[in-house]
Amino acid sequence: MPEYSSLQKDYAKYRIERAKEDLEAAYLLFNSGNYRIANNRAYYTVFHAMRAVLVFDNFDSSKHSGVIAEFRRRYIKEGVFPIEVSKMIGSAFTIRNASDYDDMFLASRSDTEEQIANAEYIFRLLSKYIEELLKE
Repeated sequence: MPEYSSLQKDYAKYRIERAKEDLEAAYLLFNSGNYRIANNRAYYTVFHAMRAVLVFDNFDSSKHSGVIAEFRRRYIKEGVFPIEVSKMIGSAFTIRNASDYDDMFLASRSDTEEQIANAEYIFRLLSKYIEELLKE
């Protein structure tokens, strides 16, 4: 098994904590009826969780599409995580972009509920993976 630096471990912990904060914010926003911004926070839950995992590969990107592509290449294509995670990531990215940039986009309660549930699933899956890496 590879050995990871204390810096990598610290970054992973920091990023997964950011993901957790975003997930908590998504739930708060959802419960207050602010679905558009809840979608944004659900997406950032996923984004920061992916970045937390990718730190162990010494990878980061200033572009969201770069993070998504690299995560898919290293972890979905290689079978570390199930293919449905890739679909959830794509959906989160699409909904977040629409929520943030499309003036006419109306986020529905059911779509937002699904995005948050997917974000929580991915967060838990990636958190568990990181916990295992940190034990090594």
